[in-house]
Amino acid sequence: MDLGSVLSGFAAGLLVSVVTTPVGVSGAVFLLPIQLSVLGVPSPAVTPTNLLFNVVSIPGALLRYGRRSSLRSPLTRILLIGTLPGVVTGALIRVFALPTAATFKLVAAALLLALGTWLCLRTANGPRTEKPRPSDRSITTLALVVGVVGGIYGIGGGSLLSPILAGRGVPLAELAPAALTSTLITSIAGAATYVGIAVATGGTDIAPDWIIGLGCGIGGLAGGYLGAHLQPRLPETALRFTLGGVAIATAALYTTQAL
Repeated sequence: MDLGSVLSGFAAGLLVSVVTTPVGVSGAVFLLPIQLSVLGVPSPAVTPTNLLFNVVSIPGALLRYGRRSSLRSPLTRILLIGTLPGVVTGALIRVFALPTAATFKLVAAALLLALGTWLCLRTANGPRTEKPRPSDRSITTLALVVGVVGGIYGIGGGSLLSPILAGRGVPLAELAPAALTSTLITSIAGAATYVGIAVATGGTDIAPDWIIGLGCGIGGLAGGYLGAHLQPRLPETALRFTLGGVAIATAALYTTQAL
C-alpha cells in the first residue's frame, strides 16, 4: 500500500466526516464507492474496512457531543436493540449469500433518493402539523432492518435512519449523537464478526484492509470532532437540507457505481 493511497484515505475521511457528522451520519456512505473505485479495496473486504472506519472515526464526534449532553439517551438504547443483532445477520448474509453489491446498490440508491427528496421538499414547504413521533417498537424494527443493511455493506446505518427519523420530527440535536453512538457500537460488532468469519474460513478477502481503514478513520476522527463542534451553530433547516442532500448525492454515487 503506497503512501498516496493512505493520504487520500485520510483526506476523504476528514472531508466526509465534517459534512455528515452534524446530521448523524458517519460518512461511510460516501467512503464505500471511494474505497472500491479509488483506493482499490476488493469486495467483500470493503465492508469491514468501512466498518473499521466507523470504529476509528466516530469517537471524535461523540467526544464533542458528550461535552454537551449525555450520550446514554433512550433513543440510543432503542436503536441499539435493533442494530446490534441486525449487523451480525447482515455480515453473515454478505459473506455467504451476496458476494457482489451491484443489485443492492441500485435498491439502496432508489431508497436514498426517495428519502432525500422527501426530506428536502418537506423542509422547503415549511412547518406543518407533524405526524406523531414513531413508537419505540417502530424505531427498533427500523433499526433492525438498517443494522442488516449496515452489516451487508458497511454504510453505518445513519444514512438511512437519520432521514427517516428527522422527517418524522425527531430533532437533529437528539438524533445525531444517538445515531452515531448506535453506528459506533454496531460497527464494532460488525467488524468483529467479519474478522471472526475470516479466521474461521481462512478467507483473506473477508478481513478488513487495516491500513486503508485506519487511514480513513484517523481523518474521520478529526473531521467528526470538527463537525460535531459546528452542529449547534447551524440552523435546523440547514441541517435537514444537508441531510437530504447527503442522501440524494449518495444515491447518485451508488447508481453510477452500480451501472
